[in-house]
Amino acid sequence: MIRIAAGPEDFDSAALVVALEALGGGAVATFTGLVRGEGGLTGLQLDHYPAMTEKVLGVIAASAMERWPLKGITIVHRTGLLAPGARIVFVGTVSAHRAAALEACHFLIDWLKTEAPFWKKEHFADGGQCWIEARAEDDAAKDKWV
Repeated sequence: MIRIAAGPEDFDSAALVVALEALGGGAVATFTGLVRGEGGLTGLQLDHYPAMTEKVLGVIAASAMERWPLKGITIVHRTGLLAPGARIVFVGTVSAHRAAALEACHFLIDWLKTEAPFWKKEHFADGGQCWIEARAEDDAAKDKWV
């Protein structure tokens, strides 16, 4: 079972975990990302094309399902203008064993960071704005799974 959602609505991490646990298995692994508020950041704007985003997230999730013996995957990614401390992404996996759940969760977040088609712009207290460029360390993290 693969569940994917991308949009402006906040999510309830605990409810997402309960849904994964209901799939059965011995291990649930999750990652929840939050908007950082460093350097005067007042907001993070995430834009996307919904059909493209859902397709890419589905391909990444299917790749994890092929690679590990998973019972399910949940990916929720927020869009719109988010304040520091806001939940931005949830990735959860469920498997019979912890190694598969943990590895797949790590794989998914590494691949989402570089391959998911989101455009991110930072907004600062002084009125400044800047688009976030790709980072070499994110590419390196993704490449370790190839």
